[in-house]
Amino acid sequence: MAHAGKVERKWYVIDAADIELGRLASVVASILRGKNKPTYTPNVDTGDNVVIVNASKVKLSGRKADEKVYYHHSAWIGHMKSMTAGKMRATKPTHLIELAVKGMLPHNSLGHHEFLKMHVYAGPKHENQAQEPVKLDISKLI
Repeated sequence: MAHAGKVERKWYVIDAADIELGRLASVVASILRGKNKPTYTPNVDTGDNVVIVNASKVKLSGRKADEKVYYHHSAWIGHMKSMTAGKMRATKPTHLIELAVKGMLPHNSLGHHEFLKMHVYAGPKHENQAQEPVKLDISKLI
């Protein structure tokens, strides 16, 4: 059993260019939860930190760019907003990946803490060089 104070965390960089959104999200969620470690414990946050770059170049398979719709409601009558996945990839690519990964994490306070360890950037540069992240090739994990 792992203890929250004794978990050793690593930093990984994942390049999202030409990787399908769902496959990327499942690998990232697994790393954030810590399922890739032998000390995985379901009730303890044992996961690592993940930096995702090139979010604007993520791949959507099939006709998802035109047919998959994301909805958002402002709680005012008649104010439901909708946006296709292709338009979201063009305007808010970081939000697209965040929604996919957040849906694969537990929907409780532990899932919220695990989600905060993910950092998504639309371009190839990121602001986490000080943590010395290791580049992770997820084509072997898919």
